[in-house]
Amino acid sequence: MKPIRLAVVDDHTLFREGLVSLLKKGGGRFEVAWEACNGREFLEKIAHDLPDVILMDISMPVMDGVEATQTALARFPELRIVALSMFGEQEYYLKMIQAGAKGFLRKDSDIDEVAEVICKVYNGVNCFSQEMLYSLVTHRPEMSGAVLSEREIQILEWICRGLSAHEIADKLCLSRRTVEKHRANILEKTNCRNTAQLVVYAMKNKFVR
Repeated sequence: MKPIRLAVVDDHTLFREGLVSLLKKGGGRFEVAWEACNGREFLEKIAHDLPDVILMDISMPVMDGVEATQTALARFPELRIVALSMFGEQEYYLKMIQAGAKGFLRKDSDIDEVAEVICKVYNGVNCFSQEMLYSLVTHRPEMSGAVLSEREIQILEWICRGLSAHEIADKLCLSRRTVEKHRANILEKTNCRNTAQLVVYAMKNKFVR
């Protein structure tokens, strides 16, 4: 199997080089295509080389991770970006989710967790830790009190378990198109923009634990 091509974007040289070194020792699973020290340099490089997964620091000079993620995904919607955060940066979590990040990693995560998140995001799975989601639930203002149908609640529960539209359709004996229509209705009713926000909504309103 070909290695997953990565880009590492972080302004702390020691951390970035240490992470790159550990990733290169990953048994051939990963190839670090390039590095960048801020959002602007990242945007310049990504115009010429699209990696499979990007590890993106949130707090950087020149251009931070939120703006860089928004700008990059507007140009290349297929990008898979994982945010790198320090303890105490909870105020950025929702901004990165809204910008389109597919997952989060704390900078003190061990390399096995880093590798696991990279592989999951590469395969289309969103990776948001329970700790991060709890932080959003406890610090975010109240969301809209949407009235969901019984079927929409059922689909929301399966979404929160990480199932794709195809998998939910199989579970409920529905067509994939029907599930996607329900998901679109749920997003509209709850004023959510993506799956991560739906999970927060479901936890906040006690649809799931």
